[in-house]
Amino acid sequence: MRPYHQIPILECGEPLMEIPLELFAVKFPHPYEKLGATYGDRSPYYLRQSVIENLIQAQNYLQLLHRNWRIQIFDAYRPIAVQQFMVDYSFAQAVQDRGLTDVELSPKQRQEIWEAVYAIWALPSLDEKTPPPHSTGAAVDVTLVDDIGEIVNMGSPIDEMSERSHPDYYANSDRPEAQKYHAHRQLLQDVMLKADFQRNPREWWHFSIGDQMWAWLNNQSNPANPVTARYGRLA
Repeated sequence: MRPYHQIPILECGEPLMEIPLELFAVKFPHPYEKLGATYGDRSPYYLRQSVIENLIQAQNYLQLLHRNWRIQIFDAYRPIAVQQFMVDYSFAQAVQDRGLTDVELSPKQRQEIWEAVYAIWALPSLDEKTPPPHSTGAAVDVTLVDDIGEIVNMGSPIDEMSERSHPDYYANSDRPEAQKYHAHRQLLQDVMLKADFQRNPREWWHFSIGDQMWAWLNNQSNPANPVTARYGRLA
């Protein structure tokens, strides 16, 4: 259980809609589909209708600050099957990166790798009370693209399983490049929060609105006016 799973979900029934990709930057093929993940009759570029509207607001705020910059959508809706696929893939990749095979792992090594995987990836839970954020259609992984179409350097890639993924990793560094990375992360956070999203405390790229994590983060900062989640797991 994550802390945000204590938040009740009052599903509002809002539909999952295709994101108007012409408004944003998108990289094809989708990175998880390229690995072999299958999405069925939907795609990774779906979100709840109101979440799309808020994402467009964030894009508009960005362009007021940096004309012709765009939000790049890395990932959005993720069915449970894809969540499971990516958890398994990330575990296998982490084993390989250590120069090991699955059968060679000691119990301690196996536990350490799973802890690293679940520090980034939500459990592919089928329990309606504990859905992975992306399976609700309320979470989106994003970065920024500048006015010449180059991806803005955030200091670490999306989905990296390390402390560099933490939003404030570069906040207290004196190195000029580190200050630049932190400023880019802050810009992304500023435009997303202005559009009512909340950021995952452990991932600079993950934002959501209306799900359990969003409600939990809102309630941490504003306990006098608690909110509940309005988006639960979709099939």
